[in-house]
Amino acid sequence: MASEPAGPHRTRIKVRGYHLDVYGHVNNARYLEFLEEARWALFEERTDLGRILGDGPAMVVVSLSINYRHPASMGDELEVRTSLGRIGGRSAVVHQVVVLATDDTPVADADITFVMVDRATGRALPLQDDLLSMLRQLA
Repeated sequence: MASEPAGPHRTRIKVRGYHLDVYGHVNNARYLEFLEEARWALFEERTDLGRILGDGPAMVVVSLSINYRHPASMGDELEVRTSLGRIGGRSAVVHQVVVLATDDTPVADADITFVMVDRATGRALPLQDDLLSMLRQLA
């Protein structure tokens, strides 16, 4: 794992025709995919999540709040800025902002709450040990 750069992680996504709704704007559900892509990129590039989770707990989204600010259209280059917000005893919040890469126009923002779940019991686990240390490095 490389040293963690300062500031939010940035993921670029180009809007394609298949992302659009009948009005020619990015479909609201596609933003969820853009946000998920950016979260995975953050964890892959700045952590060793695979080693920490292994065959152990699963990371599960339990809440998502998204605000749509400005429509994006085919050909737009979006930048998703992802950072870790609050870390609690059993959950953490990832904050994400989507902007037009050309001029920083806010397109959407979201807060995603996740928990670690025991795969056998389905119960949320406390955030501790290597996982907690990893999350604190991202905050």
